[in-house]
Amino acid sequence: MSAPTRRPPRAELLAALETRRSVAAAGLSEPGPSPDEVRRLLTIAARVPDHAMLVPWRFILIEGDARAEIGALLAQAYRAGNPDMAPEKREKFAGIMSRLFPAPLAVVVVSRPNRETMIPVVEQEMSAGAVCLNLLHGVEALGFHGIWVTGWAATNEAALRIIGISEGERVAGIVHIGTAKEPPMERPRPEVEALVTRWTKRD
Repeated sequence: MSAPTRRPPRAELLAALETRRSVAAAGLSEPGPSPDEVRRLLTIAARVPDHAMLVPWRFILIEGDARAEIGALLAQAYRAGNPDMAPEKREKFAGIMSRLFPAPLAVVVVSRPNRETMIPVVEQEMSAGAVCLNLLHGVEALGFHGIWVTGWAATNEAALRIIGISEGERVAGIVHIGTAKEPPMERPRPEVEALVTRWTKRD
């Protein structure tokens, strides 16, 4: 039996992983991915570790006119949920909610763990997180930019109903996708060696 042969490193993939950078949703504009590209992105996103093949996540797409429509509903929900807030402050944040989806496409990754299996819920939720990151890597590979966020709309009960989150589900992330208006600047990164402990046997 011959020894296994390591396949050669994929330089382009490594470069993409080493240089990926988030771009704020407000900094994303047209063009966005085509329908075929969206299908490809979601296929890439779904190619993640998934113990017992439970598929404990799903997608909600927000694009086109739906962006303004859902934004108006979220702004209305924010006003209704904060009646005691100072009017100027309430309107400021309601305005932010109305413009929450400026990018051509937002993908809401919904975590929906199966609680009737022996697979821990936390493991299923981490699989949903992996979906978000895989989606970002696919976005980068296709030449677009994106950002993974959560925030008020991902946790508020009224907002969750508007988005379409069912009981027992949670928003793992909202991934905004489009073309960066300006090249993203690099930001400080952690010193990896400072985060590493090498295990040794204890006496």
